[in-house]
Amino acid sequence: MLALASPSWQRDVWLQPEELEDLDYVVNVLFDDFCNADDPAPWLGKSLRTEEEVTLIEELGTAYSAVQESVGRGAPDRACLDAPGWGIVITIAARPAQVMVTNDLQAAALHQEQRQHS
Repeated sequence: MLALASPSWQRDVWLQPEELEDLDYVVNVLFDDFCNADDPAPWLGKSLRTEEEVTLIEELGTAYSAVQESVGRGAPDRACLDAPGWGIVITIAARPAQVMVTNDLQAAALHQEQRQHS
C-alpha cells in the first residue's frame, strides 16, 4: 500500500530493471494475495480490519482499474505512472495506507496490553 502512495518510490524502484519490485508485483500482492480490490468485503476480518478499510480498498481498486483501462492491460509501468489518472491512484492509496498503519498499531498496542494483564 505504501508503494502505491509513494511517487518517489515508484520512480526510484519500479522503473529500474535491476529491482525485483515493480507495479505488477505490488498489484499482485495487494489485489490477489492480500485482498480483492474489486470485491474487498469478503476480506473483512481476514486481511482488512474495518469497514473503512474495505471502502478505501474498493476506491483504490476503482482508480487503479481506470488507469489500467486507459493505458491497456500489460502496459509498461512508465505508461501507468505517466497516465493522467495515476495521481488519483497515489492520492487514494495514501488514505488506506494511513488508516491501515494506524489500525495495525492500535491492534498491536491492544495485544501488548492484553499480554501484560494475563
